[in-house]
Amino acid sequence: MLKDLEKALKAAADETRLRILKMLEPGPLCVCQIVQALRLSQSTVSKHLSILGGAGLVSDERRGKWTFYRLGKPAAAESRRLLAVVRACAGTDPKVAKDLQKAESEKVRSLPSCCPPRKADKGVAV
Repeated sequence: MLKDLEKALKAAADETRLRILKMLEPGPLCVCQIVQALRLSQSTVSKHLSILGGAGLVSDERRGKWTFYRLGKPAAAESRRLLAVVRACAGTDPKVAKDLQKAESEKVRSLPSCCPPRKADKGVAV
C-alpha cells in the first residue's frame, strides 16, 4: 500500500506530468494531441505517460497504431485521493489553463493525420 502511494506521488511530482493529468480530465487524448498541445517530442510525452501509467494514474487504449490515454482508476484509495488533489489544485496554474485551452482547440482535437476516428464519433476525428 505504501509502495503504491510512493509510486503515485513520484509520478505526480513533475510539472509536465501534472499538466498531462489536467489535460486528460475532460476526456481521452491521443499521444499526438498531447504532443501538439505541450509542444514536446513524442518520445518525451510517451515517457511521461509511461510513468503515469505505471503508477495507475492514467490508462491507455490501443486503436490500431494509435494509443489514447485517459485518467486512470487507481486501485489504491490514496492514489485516487492524489488525483482528486491534482484536480482541485493544479487548475489554478496559468500554464495548465493554457494547456487545457490548447487541448480543447479545434487544431488539436481534429488531428486527422495522426488519429483515427473513434467509432462512437461516427467518423468525426477526436
